[in-house]
Amino acid sequence: MNDFLPVSYEEMKSRGWDEVDFVYISGDAYVDHPSFGASIITRVLEAEGYRVGFISQPDWHNCKDFMRFGKPKYAFFVSSGNIDSMVAHYTAAKKHRSDDAYTPGGKSGKRPDRAVIVYSNRIREAYGNIPIIIGGLEASLRRFAHYDYWDDKIRRSIIFDSQADLISYGMGEKQTVEIANRLANGEPISQLRDIKGTCYVCDVTETPLEGAECPSFESVCESKKQYAVSCKIQQDEQDHIRGKLIKQRHGKKMLVQNPPMPPLTTEELDKVYALPYMRTYHPSYEDLGGVPGIEEVRFSITHNRGCFGACNFCSIALHQGRFITCRSKESIINEAKLLTTLPDFKGYIHDIGGPTANFRKTSCNKQLKSGLCKGKKCQAPKACSALQVDHSEYIDILRELRKLPKIKKVFIRSGIRYDYMLKDKDETFFKELVKHHVSGQLKVAPEHCSASVLDKMGKPHIEAYIEFSKRYFQLSSNSGKEQYLVPYLMSSHPGSRLEDAVELALFLKKRKIRPEQVQDFYPTPGTISTCMFYTELDPYSMETVYVAKTPEEKAMQRALLQYYNPKNSQLVEKALKIIGRYDLIGYDQKCLVKPCALNKRQPTKNKIKGKSTYGKTKKKNSR
Repeated sequence: MNDFLPVSYEEMKSRGWDEVDFVYISGDAYVDHPSFGASIITRVLEAEGYRVGFISQPDWHNCKDFMRFGKPKYAFFVSSGNIDSMVAHYTAAKKHRSDDAYTPGGKSGKRPDRAVIVYSNRIREAYGNIPIIIGGLEASLRRFAHYDYWDDKIRRSIIFDSQADLISYGMGEKQTVEIANRLANGEPISQLRDIKGTCYVCDVTETPLEGAECPSFESVCESKKQYAVSCKIQQDEQDHIRGKLIKQRHGKKMLVQNPPMPPLTTEELDKVYALPYMRTYHPSYEDLGGVPGIEEVRFSITHNRGCFGACNFCSIALHQGRFITCRSKESIINEAKLLTTLPDFKGYIHDIGGPTANFRKTSCNKQLKSGLCKGKKCQAPKACSALQVDHSEYIDILRELRKLPKIKKVFIRSGIRYDYMLKDKDETFFKELVKHHVSGQLKVAPEHCSASVLDKMGKPHIEAYIEFSKRYFQLSSNSGKEQYLVPYLMSSHPGSRLEDAVELALFLKKRKIRPEQVQDFYPTPGTISTCMFYTELDPYSMETVYVAKTPEEKAMQRALLQYYNPKNSQLVEKALKIIGRYDLIGYDQKCLVKPCALNKRQPTKNKIKGKSTYGKTKKKNSR
């Protein structure tokens, strides 16, 4: 019979164990579902025959909670949870969040800032030199010297501050098993320096001769240009076929990243998703209100990994990688059948998706032997001539799912690459998506309309979205459905000036789009966009990039995207005056805002440190 892994000493003893082989520490509540990385890693270890104890959201104020199971036989695995702990705690405006979807009852404050560092140091305090392996998103994206938005400075690799022995970066299953087996065979962790998908620290004199070397921690602290160079090297080598070992000096020590671990094959993915997950949160959370984070994924199925779209603001390229791997049709169907047996299943599968729902194949055959192209994108600013588009396998899976007993509807709610869909000469998927898999509205991510901003985002130009939206509404009408598009939009991304935000506002007004939510650019660790935010350089061209950094301009850019909201009137008017767009202030149909009663006088040009706060003005009439 399935059961949760032990979460207490008493549960460990009830299994007849005197000790555990590994303890897994997580900053999230314990949710045993394959959408949670901690659940996958611990179930993979269990499947290899290891005894695993699970400690979720330990009290970090002292060592006691970390000693719950006693000293594990081999090691601790440590993760902050599904997301970076700083992102979990703070908004893009650096304000404390009031809730946490991965905590019982949705309460905030149950994990520390920089959870991986805090947890690992408590373990060191308790058990000295016991092996510590850190992983998950927080450790993976902070494995090199990185810009930290919350400190507004460069921090060294997380392996140093955490005092960990290894970083397991990426998805982690294969390297976790290899680490576990070699520790169980008696190898000291100090000798585990050849495992792909891991980082370790050595003396400079022991540095491997091969590979690529990034500018040192000291260099990237002193020079933003060197930081941009470092970012480019790190991004370029994250390919399991052609990626090199990467080195980065930190004082007298060398951080070494071994080449990426090859992604799981279809057969291996099938085995991972067939493990005996309980598919819910631990029952101890029931009286606390459950764990909100399970609601979106409980009746969803992940069918793929990786994303060759590789948007610059997204961490997937540095974490999961750009290479697409997927589960078999049989594995997906079996999971769907399992979902129909759950007591609270209502007949609706919420998603058949992944990082990008409609990717089932590599974007071209060349990748299979040579890896993905270095420094190029498959779809931006225009689709590569070698791009191969094929939805046939995905269509087949969706059709089979729709036929299953007890299933009323199968939705697709994770990201759809509409530019990829438009390249498919066969419209079958598009038609079936509209007819069968949209729950009244489809969420897509054009992000912006300015070509220059989209180029910095690594996104296709807005013409693709316009073409897609026209066809989407046509097909919806043909199917007798009144359906909507909900576009995701981002303000203040590097490259976006007030003029670009105005251009987007006019685009939205023309198409009668009124976004209820707008995401302000969030400089999370490890992305190309975050590099541009910090350095004001494009790491691939070394050209200067305009960056909105002041809270005032960020607020104005965001307000422009919701120009219709009376609460934003003063900010919108101020922005328009700053760039000289008085033609958009007034009572005419073309105007974005009516004149405010306040501040009628002509504004003077704002200056900070001798230069315009908002950059050079473009043509007075950008439309």
